Amino acid sequence: MQEAAWSYSLVLMTLIVAGFIYVAMHSRQRKTDYGPLVKRAYTWRARFFWLLVLVFFPVMIYNLFDLPYGPRAAQQGPATHTISAIGHMWYWELDKNEVKRGEPVDIHVTSADVNHGFGIYDPSMRLIAQTQAMPGYTNTIRHAFEEAGVYRVLCLEYCGLVHHNMMAEIQVNP
Repeated sequence: MQEAAWSYSLVLMTLIVAGFIYVAMHSRQRKTDYGPLVKRAYTWRARFFWLLVLVFFPVMIYNLFDLPYGPRAAQQGPATHTISAIGHMWYWELDKNEVKRGEPVDIHVTSADVNHGFGIYDPSMRLIAQTQAMPGYTNTIRHAFEEAGVYRVLCLEYCGLVHHNMMAEIQVNP
């Protein structure tokens, strides 16, 4: 895979260099009428813009339906448990680390020192919820853990030398 990426990178870099060389070699030629060239460039720019809109707007709308906020959070009902999480350099302080499967939990996340990214990973290490931990501000995640097991809390924002060891666990019981 790395060799393929390296090969593609070399081809793309060669094409870019060739483009620069072509422009440099033809930049000395004097053109008296730039009007048609400018009109053609604006036409291509407009076409490219609308192509991007047509391709990426549906993708954006599709992705919005998969967000874990709004209707899904409202369907979970009121929280039955609350966990306070405070980020420190370089550990998480959780006042509770056990919850029951299927019951909505409010997790209040803040930081005692610098910004941290609070990410919850399911037992298969898939990110299921995340927010920022910021000094002087509390963000809240409402989540109902769907399956029993050990969920990991990892820092998602580089916060210093021992960032990679900033982990905690939440035990979800049946």
